[in-house]
Amino acid sequence: MKKCISLLLIFFACAQAEAQKQLPFDTSYARAHYDKKEIMIPMRDGVKLFTAIYTPKDTSKSYPIMMMRTCYSVRPYGEDKYRLLLGPSLEFMKEGFIFVYQDVRGKNKSEGVWTEITPFIPHITGLQHDEASDTYDAVDWLVKNVSHNNGKVGAWGISYPGFFATNFALSGHPAIKAVSPQAPVTNWFLGDDTHHNGAFFLMDEFDFDYGFANSTNGPNKDKLPRLNAHYTDSYDFFLQMKTVANVNKLYYHNRIPFWDTIMMHPNYDAWWQARDIRKYLYNIKPATLVVGGFYDAEDMWGAQQVYKNIESKNKENENFLVMGPWNHGGWAGFTMDHLGDQQFGSNTSEWFQKNVQFPFFMHYLKGAPESKLPEALLFDAGTNEWKKMDTWPSMDIVKAAIYLNGKDSLSFFKPIAKKSSVEYISDPSKPVPYEDGVSDDRGITYLNADQRFASKRPDVATFTGKELSENTTLAGEITANIYASTTAEDADFVVKIIDVLPDTSASYKQGDKEVIASGYQRLVRAEVMRGRFRNSFEKPEAFVPNKPTLVSFSIPDVLYTFKKGHKIMIQIQSSWFPLVDRNPQTFVDIYTAKETDFKKATITLYDQADMPTSIDLGILDANKQAVWQP
Repeated sequence: MKKCISLLLIFFACAQAEAQKQLPFDTSYARAHYDKKEIMIPMRDGVKLFTAIYTPKDTSKSYPIMMMRTCYSVRPYGEDKYRLLLGPSLEFMKEGFIFVYQDVRGKNKSEGVWTEITPFIPHITGLQHDEASDTYDAVDWLVKNVSHNNGKVGAWGISYPGFFATNFALSGHPAIKAVSPQAPVTNWFLGDDTHHNGAFFLMDEFDFDYGFANSTNGPNKDKLPRLNAHYTDSYDFFLQMKTVANVNKLYYHNRIPFWDTIMMHPNYDAWWQARDIRKYLYNIKPATLVVGGFYDAEDMWGAQQVYKNIESKNKENENFLVMGPWNHGGWAGFTMDHLGDQQFGSNTSEWFQKNVQFPFFMHYLKGAPESKLPEALLFDAGTNEWKKMDTWPSMDIVKAAIYLNGKDSLSFFKPIAKKSSVEYISDPSKPVPYEDGVSDDRGITYLNADQRFASKRPDVATFTGKELSENTTLAGEITANIYASTTAEDADFVVKIIDVLPDTSASYKQGDKEVIASGYQRLVRAEVMRGRFRNSFEKPEAFVPNKPTLVSFSIPDVLYTFKKGHKIMIQIQSSWFPLVDRNPQTFVDIYTAKETDFKKATITLYDQADMPTSIDLGILDANKQAVWQP
């Protein structure tokens, strides 16, 4: 049965279950060392927010406050009921902090009206409020009313709570000294969760919206019946659904406000633009530790964008970036030594928690010695090493490009052929699946999964480079420049960068599974672009049938070493289903499209001198890479 619940909540449930095995007597440590109070804290407009406060029983000293604001509930409710884990990791609970968890406005037990990704108000006055002002008011109340606090506040949060953490940094309260936005929701049209480059992430949104609505103040709160969607094959389920419009017709019945809002805003209009928090990231005073995962299917883009915007707009701010080999929130788990078939050679989450996250907050909140954290710390999953950078992207990165270059091959040199192209048929009735095999949910490993299933399909254009004569590290920003034509009016383009292991690679065991490593095609990075937005996300344009057109788009940053003897592969396709909704390939509003609007099309990719399709990126010299040890 399909469970209508966010993958983030599933992750935290698993993390807490694992924590229970490591902590004595369930919540006994928290109960023995902390008192719990539940308070309704008033905001400037009179609305009160539900807040759970855990204070150390040892009152012989003062403590900093560690706070998380969330729309996912601060449960368990009741002053006699304790969270299993207090703070971001075990180190914090054992060290001693005042831990504060708050339901944000309009969610769960807080009062007020909920709004999605509440727009920031730059010059707030009177009773105006946003998430930053609610943060300010809550922190101000806490430092004035909670006994034995030392006047310093730190904040963290993952995913949507990561968005609230970004608002901590924006709030301007002087007590806030350190903030860690982790996989922060940042822009839901350009790169996070709901859309990537305008393409709608159907499966994730369908899974998330229904259950999330039940916790929102209003007529639906806790009243929505269980979603009547039972299936074991997500590909077939969404294919049989036929159109996005049928979600409301068959399942939601116009009871889910955010889904309906998305349907009303198919383009990057003023509603979406108001929710782009990046443009407001000026005057950031707290130290910031931005955390993300290179295999985060939801908010990898957001982490990279928050770091870059704080860095560029706040030259004096102490701003750090960590990108690890993690899925969404994987750094918060207890054991992250592999993801899917890929092994990392160490427990990367435990290492991060002890050597990066805990020392960061200890320094800024308790005055512990600096941990000498580098500006940017990134895990190279090709070599299984943490690399430190003085800037990110590194100044040592040399710009390069990988070109499609005839006969399904790749080259670091521009093609010289006067006429050369590759064709495939994109059929919406037979879209390319995002993963191999049948499953009932999206899972967490598709961003580093084996792509051999896709390279066998005729609707996936596959290009492979020569065997590498030396280790080659791809680093930094990526831009896809695709020269293409279509016989239709619209097209999606999915670009995948893949590490092809040598045929001599030995098989190995991962848990109970034997991984056949010979010729394994490991996904390194992938992104989608809805072609109608190639010139503007605000004003979509149809393709002129059969006219060669340049489609350029950004792909999230990379740091990955392709080892000697491996090959670089690029795959290009026009569907990624049901991760991304099907493009009808006719120029219609996709959210109201009918079954008859979906048309088969021939896609032509050009790899010739005057139309050189390329993936622009960077190369980092092995001699200019530094491995970091704390």
